[in-house]
Amino acid sequence: MLYQPAHFALADISQALALVRAHPLATLISAQGDDPLISHAPLMVAQGEPLRLLGHLAAANPHAALLVDGAAVTAIFHGPQGYVSPSWYTAKKAVPTWNYAVVHARGQVVRIEDTEGKERVLKALIDRHDEPYHAQWNALDLDYREGMKRGIVGFEIVVESLAAKFKLSQNRSRDDRAGVANGLLSGDPAARDLAAWMHRLDLI
Repeated sequence: MLYQPAHFALADISQALALVRAHPLATLISAQGDDPLISHAPLMVAQGEPLRLLGHLAAANPHAALLVDGAAVTAIFHGPQGYVSPSWYTAKKAVPTWNYAVVHARGQVVRIEDTEGKERVLKALIDRHDEPYHAQWNALDLDYREGMKRGIVGFEIVVESLAAKFKLSQNRSRDDRAGVANGLLSGDPAARDLAAWMHRLDLI
């Protein structure tokens, strides 16, 4: 379960899903005794209700064998993150910290093994990330396409709980938050993305 102090919890599901769409590479975790299986895969939000995530793993990945109908799985989406210097605060008694944004989605698996279902998953991912490739995929030799699909296991995650933690200095004064945002803007792209989220959530 995600440690989620109240001031860092984000109740706005639309903002949580915005982060999921912006950072689609998820860490997938399935329990297996004392040795959970962990994989990384891009997931996308499916249209319609209930909330579902679409993706696939290589069939050769041992994790794929656990993704059976009804299996519990957690998908973690890692958003922007960055160091926060206490020199950015107006308050002088302060220590360094690290800000970040993450979304944890927990739910049950619907396994997709039929060729039509896999095609649906692949085309949804292609349309989301590389729409111009759609025509090239459709033009590929059918045997080649079917061979590629035999190498994957598709799945949906029917989301039962969604927890979003945006640690963006909400526990600091507004002046301190302004200093953090300014400091982040001088950093790398991830740090600047954190500053953008602070503006987006009206924290400064």
